[in-house]
Amino acid sequence: MNINQEQLLMFQTVIETGSFSAAARKLGKVPSAVSMSIANLEIDLNLNLFERIGREPTPTPAAMVLYEKTQKLLIEINQWKQHAHALSAGLESTLNIVVVSELLHTNWTDYITLLEQHFPNLTINIFSAPQEDALQMLLDQSAQLALMFEREQLDSREQFVELKREALVPVIAQGHPLAQFEQISFEQMVQTRQIVVASRDHSIKPELLFSKDYWRTDNHHSACMMILRNLGWGVLPLEMFNENPELKKKLKVLQLYDFTPKFEYYVDLVWSRESKLGVAARFLIEHIRQQRQQPRKSD
Repeated sequence: MNINQEQLLMFQTVIETGSFSAAARKLGKVPSAVSMSIANLEIDLNLNLFERIGREPTPTPAAMVLYEKTQKLLIEINQWKQHAHALSAGLESTLNIVVVSELLHTNWTDYITLLEQHFPNLTINIFSAPQEDALQMLLDQSAQLALMFEREQLDSREQFVELKREALVPVIAQGHPLAQFEQISFEQMVQTRQIVVASRDHSIKPELLFSKDYWRTDNHHSACMMILRNLGWGVLPLEMFNENPELKKKLKVLQLYDFTPKFEYYVDLVWSRESKLGVAARFLIEHIRQQRQQPRKSD
C-alpha cells in the first residue's frame, strides 16, 4: 500500500465538494485525474469509497469514517513539513530550560508561552533546581537556558541578560519562639536552625547561609513547609506572600537590629558560551534584550 498526500487531498476534496469535477476545479486538475486517483486509492485500500450511481458519486460509510481521519492526517503532514523546515533553518529539536527553585513562583511561564506561539512544534522541557545545580546543568549542557539569580562570581563560560529584580526575606513560623520578638539580633538568628535551599551536592556550600545549624532542601516549597512546622527559619521569596495571603498569617518576617531583612537580587536568563544555541533559544534571548531597551526608548 503506497498512499500519498495528493491522493488524500483529492479524497478529502471530493467529499467536501460533492463531485469529481468540482474537486478537479478546486485543485486545478482535470476530472479524469481525480477520478483515476480515487480509483487507485480504492484498489490500494481494497475498499469501495464512493457509489457511482447517478450523476454524482456518493461516499460510502467507510469513506466517511476515513474522511474524519484524513483531515487530521493532512494537518499532521503539514505540521511535519513545517517542523522539518524549521529544523533545517536551525530550530533545536528540544529546548531544556532550568528554573531556580526560588523563582518557580515568578512569571517564567510567560516566556514559555511566547516560545510555544512562535515555535509550536518545539519540545520544551522545564527543570527546577537550586542555584548551584542550575548553573552546573548549563555548563554540562544538559540545559540550554536557565532563569537564575545573579552570581557573586561569574564563570567565564556563562553569558546572561538581566530580567528583573526579585526580593527574598527571612521568615519564621508564628508559633516559633523567635516570632515573639519585635526585633532580633543577628546572633539570635545564627544560633537558630536555618532551613536552606541548596544544591543536592552536599560538598557545595549553600548561598544565603547564616546559621551554624542548618537543614537542606532543594526547593523553596519544601523549605516553606518545614518552616511552617517550627523546624527553623529560612529565606523565602517575598512574592510567595503576595500570591498566598494565608502565609502572611502563618509566617512572620524577621526584623533584625543590625540590617534590613530584605535581600534583593537581579534575576538573569543565563546560557553557556560553549553551547551552540538553536533558533528558539536565540529568539528568547533577543526578545528579552528588546524588552530591556523599551523603557529607554520611551525616556
